[in-house]
Amino acid sequence: MAIDTTPSVPDALDTPRLSTRDKLVLFVLCAAQFMVALDFSVLNVALPVLGADLGMSQSALQWAVTAFALPSGGFLLLFGRMGDLYGRRKLFLSGLVLFGAASLLATLAWDPASFLAGRALQGLGAAAIVPTGMSLLTTTFPEGPARDRALGISGTLLSLGFTVGMVAGGTLTDTLGWRSTMGLLTLFALIVLPLAPALLPESRTPDRPRLDVPGAITVTGGLLALIYALSTAADHGFGRVDVVAGLVAGLLLLAAFVKVESRSAQPLVSLPMLRRRTVAWGNIGGLVTFSMMSTVVFVLTLYLQEILHLSAFETGLVFGVQGVLSAVAGTYAPRVIGRFGPRRTLVGSLVGQGALIAALLGLDTGHWSVWLATAAVSLASMC
Repeated sequence: MAIDTTPSVPDALDTPRLSTRDKLVLFVLCAAQFMVALDFSVLNVALPVLGADLGMSQSALQWAVTAFALPSGGFLLLFGRMGDLYGRRKLFLSGLVLFGAASLLATLAWDPASFLAGRALQGLGAAAIVPTGMSLLTTTFPEGPARDRALGISGTLLSLGFTVGMVAGGTLTDTLGWRSTMGLLTLFALIVLPLAPALLPESRTPDRPRLDVPGAITVTGGLLALIYALSTAADHGFGRVDVVAGLVAGLLLLAAFVKVESRSAQPLVSLPMLRRRTVAWGNIGGLVTFSMMSTVVFVLTLYLQEILHLSAFETGLVFGVQGVLSAVAGTYAPRVIGRFGPRRTLVGSLVGQGALIAALLGLDTGHWSVWLATAAVSLASMC
């Protein structure tokens, strides 16, 4: 489902001109967010080449993605609150240092263990960069046209990062090898890090809310357990003891999180807000879409290169088309929502996505399958 998150653009006469310092601050924050978005996609098309070089089986390749997703998703809420308490600038810089060092480790990886360690540390750095970066952006630029403009630029670059990552990943892999995809992220960190300390102001919540330790432990532990269990089940099935234990522990911890948050005076997450119908449906739709499309991209990457023998560059172009059409659809999404309403738009989009992804069941070893795959994933991303 394509949703345009770009704020409405104010009239040009009312939009203030940004000072040189404001532009540099915006560059630093947007470059960091773009770097993280790039990391979500730049490695995908390089997976077959990476696996062959490091001796990773196809079933183990999913950990190249999962090792990043586990900490980046699991620690996001915790690091966001820690930034509020102890300083967003401080945590943002710490995340940048960790992300850059981890990217260098992944670039120089000598075996699967060292590479996966680098990916996991990248995810931990991203979990610190994303929430603190967005908070710094909203606190640096005053509410109104200036903030709207900054958020618009940031949202555009985030969306662009996923598309650029696919195309850049294929190009770099075919020309310089898979290690250059991780080297590109190291370069981004080296560009941003020297500028950030001098430009970014410190920012924290004035009333110094308490860190909801029980909530942080239960939600982080629950997410980590569930992601681990589902990732392991994809390789070994749901019958393994560690998979069952992970699922049970994850569900129990998340149930405990809900109970803790309902009693906490300063919760990590506002449960009444999550119970709002529009928020709940939006979260469900986002969960379905993200999990479905992430799986499709991973499987199609292996299919296009291992079965249809496309190069990494050609595979990147397939997903590049998807990204471009998704961005185009995002510009029309507000009109569609305005005409049909949020609920009808969401349901229609999910049904459309499901039908288009189901069409991939018709793929075989024929070269025409490239066109079917391109059309299906591109149209699905527009829904």
